Amino acid sequence: MFRGHEQARVDDKGRLKIPNVFRSALEGKYGRALFVTSLSGEDVRIYPMPVWIEIEEKLGKMPSTHPARLRYLDRVNFFGQTGELDTQGRVLIPQRLRETATMTGDVDVLGAYNYLDVWNHDRLLTKMQRDPFNGIRECIPLERIKIRADVDRIELTPEILDLLAFADSVICNQDIENLPKK
Repeated sequence: MFRGHEQARVDDKGRLKIPNVFRSALEGKYGRALFVTSLSGEDVRIYPMPVWIEIEEKLGKMPSTHPARLRYLDRVNFFGQTGELDTQGRVLIPQRLRETATMTGDVDVLGAYNYLDVWNHDRLLTKMQRDPFNGIRECIPLERIKIRADVDRIELTPEILDLLAFADSVICNQDIENLPKK
């Protein structure tokens, strides 16, 4: 498991030296093979290959024409590339991703459970200021989604499933309890 934060540096050739605290966990549990990508181009996600293969297997179970699956794959493949830690613990960040995520010089490497999230330091500070954390009960506003509910169950519409497929937020229990009944 990757947790915490370390500072690192991307060299002139676009290689990130993985901080030792993350490197030992990465190599010890997963090996040296990686998938380096992003969902937005703002940051870099470094997945150990076994973790990435699990994600691909989950995606493989979705219909091949599912809109959320297609959007996700478009993004991760546009920015993504396989990689490997070299003997010095460095990984090459793909050129396109280096440019869009401004991966030069000093960067922040954050543990994100089973992958590493790498940010340009200034961009991360800006993101945290513009998107503050409002507590453990952050919600998706019900005005943004359509939920049909009856007494026995809640049906999630395809729109909600798309929204939740790769979202970090959850619907709060109090919102579910306050849904109108049919």
